[in-house]
Amino acid sequence: MDEQKPDLEQLKQDLCAAIEVATGLDALDAVRVHALGKNGVVTGLLKTLGSMSPEDRKVEGPRINGLRSEIAEAIESKKAALAADLLEQRLASETLDLSLPPKETPKGSVHPVSQVMDELAEIFADLGFAVATGPEIEDDWHNFTALNIPESHPARAMHDTFYFGENHKRDGQAMMLRTHTSPVQIRTMTSEEPPIRIIAPGRTYRSDSDATHTPMFHQVEGLVIDRDIHMGHLKWTLETFVKAFFERDDIVLRFRPSYFPFTEPSAEVDVGYSLKDGKRIIGGDPTKEEGGWMEILGSGMVNRKVIDACGLDPDEWQGFAFGCGIDRLAMLKYGMDDLRAFFDGDLRWIEHYGFSALDVPTLSAGVGA
Repeated sequence: MDEQKPDLEQLKQDLCAAIEVATGLDALDAVRVHALGKNGVVTGLLKTLGSMSPEDRKVEGPRINGLRSEIAEAIESKKAALAADLLEQRLASETLDLSLPPKETPKGSVHPVSQVMDELAEIFADLGFAVATGPEIEDDWHNFTALNIPESHPARAMHDTFYFGENHKRDGQAMMLRTHTSPVQIRTMTSEEPPIRIIAPGRTYRSDSDATHTPMFHQVEGLVIDRDIHMGHLKWTLETFVKAFFERDDIVLRFRPSYFPFTEPSAEVDVGYSLKDGKRIIGGDPTKEEGGWMEILGSGMVNRKVIDACGLDPDEWQGFAFGCGIDRLAMLKYGMDDLRAFFDGDLRWIEHYGFSALDVPTLSAGVGA
């Protein structure tokens, strides 16, 4: 009987050797079928247990089952090793260039006005200015009276300002769509302690419509209230702003005496331009034959009466203010020729002039990035 018993140790060595030399998953699976398949050699040994005597079965059963377990474990271990080798080969042969930009996907565009507002906020934040906002429906005091605008001023006329009816008065005051963002300056001065440094971007409304004017437009105003402020501070601030916005160092500004009720003295600010290929370019020498000047904003020292109306002592606090149209700034910087197109809602125009959502203005990368 003992002579007829299979040599399990030799069979184990032969099967382990076959497993070891298997060079691929297919070859390994062939060894598995040969050993543990339906007609495999180890499976055949398990089938012989039923014909053995109980005494022989007690001896051979654990040996044959142990062989099956060892062979199964050896196959799984070799399978894991082969899979790891395949993965290493793939990692070595396949490359992914993470520096390449992703494929373009359908997305919306940032409107040029929104982009310019972000550019302004970035520039003035670097100069220590905060962004302030206020209501677009204003009362007479904040929009006109506190700003030293007299009753006879044309801006108060119906043909210039959008008034609400008599039934919409508030505390006896006429209500209107604000004609400028200057009321934000008044609200800031009456609610915050100086020193104050703010810009006030936002929508404004006037009864006007042509190629360079719309009933609704966007404006940004700046305000500084502090001690010992003078025109030199205003000039430096505006020069720094314009150079950063147009991203040119050869910007030349010209200050012309003017009149605004809320500033005294007041000045219109012109920027020099030059012509290139028939197009007007901000910057360069405005004194050359092809150059010239273009008005871009109004400015001045805050009128004593305005400071006093806001509850501050004009002998202690001084300041300067300035304002310009955001839409016009966008037109000058990005070569747009009709202000009305900003509000048409034409997707083709937005796709042409709009900005990617990733084009976030930064001073390091360029505000017009």
